[in-house]
Amino acid sequence: MKVLATDLDRTLLPNGSWEPDPQAVDLFNRLTREQDTHVIYVTGRSLELTEQAIADFGIRHPHVLIGDVGTTIREHQDGGWHFDEDWTTHVRAKSPRWNVAGIKNAVAGIDGLREQPPENLNPFKQSYFVDHARNEAILKLVDEQVKGHFDESAIYSFDSQSGEGLLDFLPTSANKQTALEFVAGKLGLEKSEVVFCGDSGNDVFPLTAGFSGVLVRNADEQLVSSVKQAQAENPRLKVYFAQGNFNGLSGYYTSGVIEGACHYGVLEL
Repeated sequence: MKVLATDLDRTLLPNGSWEPDPQAVDLFNRLTREQDTHVIYVTGRSLELTEQAIADFGIRHPHVLIGDVGTTIREHQDGGWHFDEDWTTHVRAKSPRWNVAGIKNAVAGIDGLREQPPENLNPFKQSYFVDHARNEAILKLVDEQVKGHFDESAIYSFDSQSGEGLLDFLPTSANKQTALEFVAGKLGLEKSEVVFCGDSGNDVFPLTAGFSGVLVRNADEQLVSSVKQAQAENPRLKVYFAQGNFNGLSGYYTSGVIEGACHYGVLEL
């Protein structure tokens, strides 16, 4: 089985500041279908926002959607979505102290945090906008109020489009990495048999967890630095940095996903 997992925004989706290759999305769709590739989207987007991306950018439906920063898993079969209740059971068992109300109360008085709208929240995801200019001080306060009390992890990222910081509280057992590990396990695959492509923030976890990693050419400098540091500490990590000039593709966004997938032999051009 050939498995290609990818983040969406500014990875598979050409929605950043770099100029995309106009043919890349159609090429991705055609190659993955013709070459019988099992496609997994791993994204911070909800189901509704993922469907919007599919409509807006013309990307194909995946076989599996790991959504909401890894807190939900759905399979796409026979034209419909099927929620993976096994994942919910797994997360509750692994993170028994997880408590959304407790987290909300703990950070309620921190200036510079603003709760995201309801469509960005779910029982395993409590998210905030952060004043990025003051993110270090804010995150220090968050750490003091929350850390270790709720079986939680706090994941910070920066939205270069809006200029806002993004803070997600998730159960320690539910993130992009653990969800992708769960899906790989259900498919009977070792992590190294799964290619994962990313560009920023919370992609660092699956990129440094033993999957066959790909950083698209437009990846954030902070992510590139973090991944290279992880490689220095663990030379066995497999990570490919898209460079462009590959079969006429630039290496940005979808083109970088295709380049990386070809590097590992999941796709062929």
